[in-house]
Amino acid sequence: MTETVKRPDPALIARRYAAERRFRLYGIAALALTTVFLAVLLADIVWRSIPAFTQFQAVLDVSVDPAKVEPANPAAGDFEGLAKAAWRAQFPSATSRADRRLLNSLISNGGGDELRRMVLADPSLIGKTVRVPVMLSDDADIFLKGQMTGVSRTAGQGPLTIRAEGESFFLAGQGLGAGAIVLADGGAFKIPAEGDSAAAEVFMAPGTAGEVAGGQWQVLSFSVPEADRKVDDRAGVWLETMREKGVLERQFAWNLFLNGDSREAEQAGILGSIMGSLMVVFVTVVLALPIGVSAAIYLEEFAPKNRLTEIIEVNINNLAAVPSIIFGLLGLAVFLGFFGMPRSVPLVGGIVIALMSLPTIIIASRAAIRAVPPSIREAALGVGASHQQAVFHHVLPLAMPGIMTGTILAVASAIGETAPLLLIGMVAFIVDVPKGFLDPATVLPVQIYLWSDLPERAFVARTAAAIVVLLVIMLMLNALAIYLRKRFERRW
Repeated sequence: MTETVKRPDPALIARRYAAERRFRLYGIAALALTTVFLAVLLADIVWRSIPAFTQFQAVLDVSVDPAKVEPANPAAGDFEGLAKAAWRAQFPSATSRADRRLLNSLISNGGGDELRRMVLADPSLIGKTVRVPVMLSDDADIFLKGQMTGVSRTAGQGPLTIRAEGESFFLAGQGLGAGAIVLADGGAFKIPAEGDSAAAEVFMAPGTAGEVAGGQWQVLSFSVPEADRKVDDRAGVWLETMREKGVLERQFAWNLFLNGDSREAEQAGILGSIMGSLMVVFVTVVLALPIGVSAAIYLEEFAPKNRLTEIIEVNINNLAAVPSIIFGLLGLAVFLGFFGMPRSVPLVGGIVIALMSLPTIIIASRAAIRAVPPSIREAALGVGASHQQAVFHHVLPLAMPGIMTGTILAVASAIGETAPLLLIGMVAFIVDVPKGFLDPATVLPVQIYLWSDLPERAFVARTAAAIVVLLVIMLMLNALAIYLRKRFERRW
């Protein structure tokens, strides 16, 4: 009897291949869309963070007056006052009380810190003139970086006449509209609403009055109206003039990495939060690694297989999925409420994060131990080794790459945790860099959270820069985990 073989329907095969091609296209489209979203997110964060890594400062010749800095006690000197006096000296025509107040606002409250450091390191500088960089305020820094408004200069067409009547100046020239800012002969003026029929507002007095030839004077324009920015026209002209003279320099913002937190954006840094994060991670690793690996070894190699161990295994798997804020509540109730441990310290934060990381480390360690072939154990037992010797001398060394990888990934995830630390008080405003595990501290994710809630515009760039640093740390830890896995990986 001859069996008839039914040939497949060509249309069915074509539809099957078409469905497979569509599925591949769906996968490629999903990967491409995810990549685009990730790239846009990272690019936006990096772009916003760039201004935070540089900072403008005024390089000034500061006279260290012995009346302000006593040689017997230089640490108590008024270095901020000396720095601001040297800054005001750059504008001899700004003599009114309002002008002096406005000039002072362009210098940071920590503008004299570098001078203080230099004088304390070398007291012989008292009574001398020292060239020192002076930090500008955050508003001045943002203005100079072009984040507040665009600045343009246009060469004046035709001659400009400057007529002086007492302390008033009248300007006449081609193309001078109401509100125009004119730079001429070392002076700066703002044309009033009435035009050249009224006295101009003097920002900087000129050297002489008279006629200025065409092309020898400029019109300064700001793209954002004065009412919509913190730095007004007068202060903007002063800053632009100092930039043109070369008094202002843009340097790398070392204080971002060397300072603790501050309410002044130009002085705020992440050193305190980085140290807090490192202390929390140290406590986490010291507690979670030995406990987690020991629990994994016992459960995988020594524990009897009964209902109790099954309950323990189920609970470990459930704990790995518990929201992190629950561990924060546990720390608040037990460590702070019952044991009375201090709030906002790395020791408590490390214990809470260790409890949160334990399930992940146990699960990863058990998987690494289970991945070691049974023949390794059998060979060790066959040559007379005890069960304990077989585990610790043969199985555990071979499982260690997987254990280390799981531990590093758990720690990397713990570094980014915020919710549990908020509940134990690590959200406090901490200025000083912590020096011990019982000193008040915060961590980098909480620092980012605090800065993101501040209204000053300069903290936007500071927040993005802190996010970049946190991402770099996490990428380094993940790269370390990949390296260790590749370096010590055994193929069976």
